Amino acid sequence: MASSPILSLGSPWSKEAAPIGIFDSGYGGLTILNEIRKELPLYDFLYLGDNARTPYGTRSFDVVYKFTLQCVEYLFGQGCHLIILACNTASAKALRTIQQNDLPKIDPSRRVLGVIRPTVEEVGKLTATNHVGLFATSGTVQSNSYPLEIHKIYPDVRVVSEACPMWVPLIENNEFQSPGADYFVRKHTHNLMKQDERIDTVILGCTHYPLLKEKIEKELPAHVSVISQGEIVARSLAEYLHRHPEMDKKCTKNGTCSYLTTENPGKFSSSASVFLSEEITARHVEVEI
Repeated sequence: MASSPILSLGSPWSKEAAPIGIFDSGYGGLTILNEIRKELPLYDFLYLGDNARTPYGTRSFDVVYKFTLQCVEYLFGQGCHLIILACNTASAKALRTIQQNDLPKIDPSRRVLGVIRPTVEEVGKLTATNHVGLFATSGTVQSNSYPLEIHKIYPDVRVVSEACPMWVPLIENNEFQSPGADYFVRKHTHNLMKQDERIDTVILGCTHYPLLKEKIEKELPAHVSVISQGEIVARSLAEYLHRHPEMDKKCTKNGTCSYLTTENPGKFSSSASVFLSEEITARHVEVEI
């Protein structure tokens, strides 16, 4: 799958059709993008990482909402009709407000979707004990978004959460294969299971965490299933486009992907190799108004 030519500044895609926008506060959303491109190889994608202001996980609801809305509006300005918030913190702290308050004013025909709802819908299909664990950033845990969404669909499921503040820095510094990563994975998996030994399903509630999945599975009991979001979100998006042909027509299909970052583009392109199996060239953009 080839990367598309870098877009020129101030040159939005066609108003009638454009790539699907993928937004994350940094690099983690690339794990979601990877799986989406496997599921929908003919579609075009425009990825935006707000690396200059990452991490979002420790920021307040108001700040995450402000930053996320700025990035969503930037992608709309590039022509995107459909945007995926490939970030659990943005999905937890900003998605609902953007959907309910901002989209009706900006353009009611455009859509912004998150990663929490599709993940939650899988939980009830996998757990036999109705005891579920969640690994996530402090911000996602504090938002209580996963337990709230799970209880809407599966009121009998008990959710236990474990914040893992060191996992993202380890991954972004390419230390996720190190003994230090082993220590922090062991610490948090044991903390989670000590809270509830009946857990049989664990959600990786941060898009970085799939890079630690193998280590996590080794530390958890053999009967525990680990849910990684990429494949789930990719299937959900494919189903969404099938159900909404009017939106599907607004998505260009040339099999390309472009990358934007609010940080240094060379640094982004280099660090993205941790998450992607191809070399890319990113472009720097300013999203603050």
